[in-house]
Amino acid sequence: MPWVQITLSSTPENSEFLEDMLLLCGAGAVSMLDGADQPVFEPIKGTTPLWQDTQVMGLFEADTDSDALLDHLRNGWQEAFPRTHFPTYKLEILEDKDWERQWMDRFEPIQFGERLWVCPSWKPAPDPSAANLMLDPGLAFGTGSHPTTALCLQWIAQQNWEGKTVIDYGCGSGILAIGAILMGAEHVVGVDNDTQALTSTIDNAKRNGISADTIPVFLPENAPNKAVDVMLANILAGPLIDMAARLAALTKPKGLIALSGILDHQADAVIAAYTPWFDMHSVVSKDEWVRIDGQKR
Repeated sequence: MPWVQITLSSTPENSEFLEDMLLLCGAGAVSMLDGADQPVFEPIKGTTPLWQDTQVMGLFEADTDSDALLDHLRNGWQEAFPRTHFPTYKLEILEDKDWERQWMDRFEPIQFGERLWVCPSWKPAPDPSAANLMLDPGLAFGTGSHPTTALCLQWIAQQNWEGKTVIDYGCGSGILAIGAILMGAEHVVGVDNDTQALTSTIDNAKRNGISADTIPVFLPENAPNKAVDVMLANILAGPLIDMAARLAALTKPKGLIALSGILDHQADAVIAAYTPWFDMHSVVSKDEWVRIDGQKR
């Protein structure tokens, strides 16, 4: 199967941000090249490639909507760097290579809290007695390795989920929805504007023995309006701000909310958008990304 590749020209300071944005948009693999075309796959967080002219490349499935992808990238860039131009880029079609196998080999089980593990479906669970979320994310975002997903999973591992109803807004691979169910939630609604994400959530739920009735999925315009006990939304700061009233209306009084996909300098704006309805309790950061959680009044 061929792939869509987008290559963005970057400075060393902005390369990690572009890497995160490509992963948030569903890239199956991200690599970086210098002027000599020497790849560095998945650089360690907190380090910066040495090359002054860094090429950040993301691979997407061949049927990816290129216009929508570019819109997401531009919007994310403008939120983070409103006074700078979007980087120059190149879109091209690549013939098939074993990119998926390279990515699968790097995906290891990750533990969150005492009981929750996220495990690739092709590897054995380290602790069979734990709540093991067996994941095959494909190209829908959400493996647990990205800081925004990890922050949400850490929060999920700390909550009492018994009997709770939940919405996972921007469900991606379904990782947060499934994690909540495995930790004891009664029912989770998955919402995403990407049909590929909805399919991925359904497939991963089945892989974990969870019925479609327990985690039904919807496009935003078709999602039910019934309020829930817990709202999870791992998206981006701009959409979170725009949807504050909507997400508040879908959360019961005294219900909990956890928001992520937010850069640390965007936290105050997101908090301000939600304080008309919620008491925001904490801001937890990881690699320049943050999670904000609170309770509805």
